[in-house]
Amino acid sequence: MKTASISTTGVASYMEDLGQAARADAPAMARATTGAKNAALLAMARFIRERAPSLKAANEGDLKAAQAAGLEASLMDRLTLTDERIEQMARGLQEIAALPDPVGEISGLAMRPSGIQVGRMRVPLGVIGIIYESRPNVTADAAGLCLKSGNAVILRGGSEAALSNAAIGQCLRDGLAHAGLPPGALGLVATTDRAAVTELLHMDRFIDLLIPRGGKGLVELVSNEARMPVLKHLHGICHVYIDADADAKKALAVAVNAKTQRYGTCNTMETLLIAQSQAANLLPRLAKAYGEHGVELRVCAKTRQWIPDAALASEKDWETEYLAPILSIRVVAGLDEAISHIARYGSHHTDAIVTENWTAAQRFLREVDSSSVMVNASTRFADGFEYGLGAEIGISTDKLHARGPVGLEGLTSQKFIVWGDGHIRA
Repeated sequence: MKTASISTTGVASYMEDLGQAARADAPAMARATTGAKNAALLAMARFIRERAPSLKAANEGDLKAAQAAGLEASLMDRLTLTDERIEQMARGLQEIAALPDPVGEISGLAMRPSGIQVGRMRVPLGVIGIIYESRPNVTADAAGLCLKSGNAVILRGGSEAALSNAAIGQCLRDGLAHAGLPPGALGLVATTDRAAVTELLHMDRFIDLLIPRGGKGLVELVSNEARMPVLKHLHGICHVYIDADADAKKALAVAVNAKTQRYGTCNTMETLLIAQSQAANLLPRLAKAYGEHGVELRVCAKTRQWIPDAALASEKDWETEYLAPILSIRVVAGLDEAISHIARYGSHHTDAIVTENWTAAQRFLREVDSSSVMVNASTRFADGFEYGLGAEIGISTDKLHARGPVGLEGLTSQKFIVWGDGHIRA
């Protein structure tokens, strides 16, 4: 598959064809057996390994163009396909093949007084569109999850990875063909024209769900312009609250890990809340630990009583996702104030409480309105693999359909099924 140069006037027609092909092949994916889907995924993994030299050659073309365009170092790193990353792609497809297939699963089947049996069956969504940036490995990861869950998929990667994505996409389509499944079920937008994104956002007659994977600007664009449902999260402003009844050792371990285990992830803590009764004991020790990791602290006026050298936090700090070694700290009176702070400034992503008080833990779990709420655990656990999903397509902070890390089940829906034996309603 080669990247295409398509005139702007032809983009709409090109995208229409791509959408029609995906919609036409979606029924074949929905009825595909688990064996056929797994065979396709394993073939994809094999082709990726066998064609590693050509994948690296395509990637080298992207890297040269990106370097000439002045792409920043961090994005260059994300764009690069190393031998290890190629192997990770192949291994990821094998891991998806090993996951239980949710399609066709029947739950809650029960006999009704009328004699009919009513239950629910898990079914694919249909056609999923995914818009993503920089990392070419997303092409394999996202396609694998969508196809295993019985969906057709249309992928639109970043223009900086066009050659890499095309080479990976060909491996994936060949894998589908090898297993007797329609290659058209995987559509890869081959034009780098930005008009293709606009067209994709308006293709609600073909696409059932759109998933943006990238920075805040991309997610906001998709959320504002898409005509179909969007699975997304805009920010990861995650909190850890150290309660009055917290164990000091657990509090130190969780608060340090939640911030320093990795800085640039959406489940990294950005604000630490601490009950006033714990401040004198824990804040100096926390400041020392964060200092050893090179974390800059921005704190409330009360916190400066124990960390006098820290910068005073502004209102903007409480609503900022740093994705960097920067942490906001606020001393609160107790649980009520902590919950109120999270409600005002949080992003409904992941929030944690450290406490030995069962009642406080239960209140936090019930009242904090986030997709993941934790007790005595680091926010860094908010991840599909850690949750036992095997893999994830992303994290959703929406309340409908899927919430939190989204794996195979989140890419399906349920429909009611009824079994009868000639039953009629009286």
